[in-house]
Amino acid sequence: MRQLGKIHCQEINKDDNAPWVIFFHGFGADCNDLFPLGDMISTKKTYNWLFPNGILEVPIGPAWMGRAWWTIDMMEIQRAAERGEHRDLSGETPKGLTKAYDMAMEMIRQMKVPWNKIVLGGFSQGAMLATELYLRAPETPAGLVIMSGTLLHQEEWKKHIPARAGQRFFQSHGEMDPILGFKQAQKLETLLTQNGMKGSLLSFRGGHEIPPQVLAKIGEYLNTI
Repeated sequence: MRQLGKIHCQEINKDDNAPWVIFFHGFGADCNDLFPLGDMISTKKTYNWLFPNGILEVPIGPAWMGRAWWTIDMMEIQRAAERGEHRDLSGETPKGLTKAYDMAMEMIRQMKVPWNKIVLGGFSQGAMLATELYLRAPETPAGLVIMSGTLLHQEEWKKHIPARAGQRFFQSHGEMDPILGFKQAQKLETLLTQNGMKGSLLSFRGGHEIPPQVLAKIGEYLNTI
């Protein structure tokens, strides 16, 4: 474990001169959740890996706590699922997103690594935070990996995307995702590409998960940036 600013992180440091991949976990997980991906994703070039721990402790079951980047109304998500619907967050700015952004930015400043040697990514809520950081960073990061993310405050992101025109992103999403709907993932892909970024949505027949074919494609993406 390593503390950067106020955030505790797991890391795999292979070469001080190599670029870094920073993966933010989803709601209710912690930094150990995505840590195995540092060994499971095969790349031709050497990457260091950083897995930050969510800034909030949240209850996810009886006597069971997890970590998060901001609070989520899980009951509303469950009620929407029972109606056969998905929450549309494209017009919302989650309470707590600004604090998570500020703390993650301080974490990155403490790393003392240039932005062009940092790939930002994450799963679910972590993918949302990674996208926010990528679009608002003072310089263009090396890459963006969106695993089962969704579209947040659309007009805000739309303002920042043109500054990343020509940059390539990776995105994946399960077609039967019960938590974050596939259609919203498609809307995010469209927003990114129509405003100048390059990439496409890798869909798979599954739910809210990271299947092996996604890990293989992330490795290919990291080899090309």
